Amino acid sequence: MLVWVSNFKETGSALKKKPPGRPLTITTPENVARVRASIHKSPRRSAVKHTAALGLSDRSVRRILHRDLHMHPYKIMITQAPSERDFETRKAVCEDILQNIPAGNVLISSDEAHFHLSGIVNKQNYRYWAVENPQELHQRPLHSPYVTVWCAVSDFGVLPDPVFPLPTLDHTLEKSPKTLRCKSCYSLLVTKEV
Repeated sequence: MLVWVSNFKETGSALKKKPPGRPLTITTPENVARVRASIHKSPRRSAVKHTAALGLSDRSVRRILHRDLHMHPYKIMITQAPSERDFETRKAVCEDILQNIPAGNVLISSDEAHFHLSGIVNKQNYRYWAVENPQELHQRPLHSPYVTVWCAVSDFGVLPDPVFPLPTLDHTLEKSPKTLRCKSCYSLLVTKEV
């Protein structure tokens, strides 16, 4: 009874006091300062590499980054380095495709992944640790050699041939009685058979 009364006087509750828990051994102010300095010096380095350099566990470094430093691993956007004529060419291609859509067509939605032969890394591996999004871009040359894996879906199923060779870079349209295709970006419209 005396414990309940003393708890009620101290905390306003008759419940037992919560134990303070184990003392912080890794997320100490010194380690927080070390992680902050390491991130400030190399914000593009991965958390795993920071972990190895600091001699701390991966979980501790991530806990310090998120909970103590309020940082987030932002993805760096990968864009093509645009040339001066790209904007006019894109607009002309869009207008040409819109004017040449046949009546009674089927729209095919597609997506592709490029595997660069020069060793350009997937954007999933680019991270930038910061409190706010740095809006950072990583530009690379437009014409590095690569292999494209492509797949398309429409109301009649999945197109089965997913691998294409290197695309041509002139956005000219190939016309046939049943299809309209852009040579370089593989935009495709198929006319329905009656």
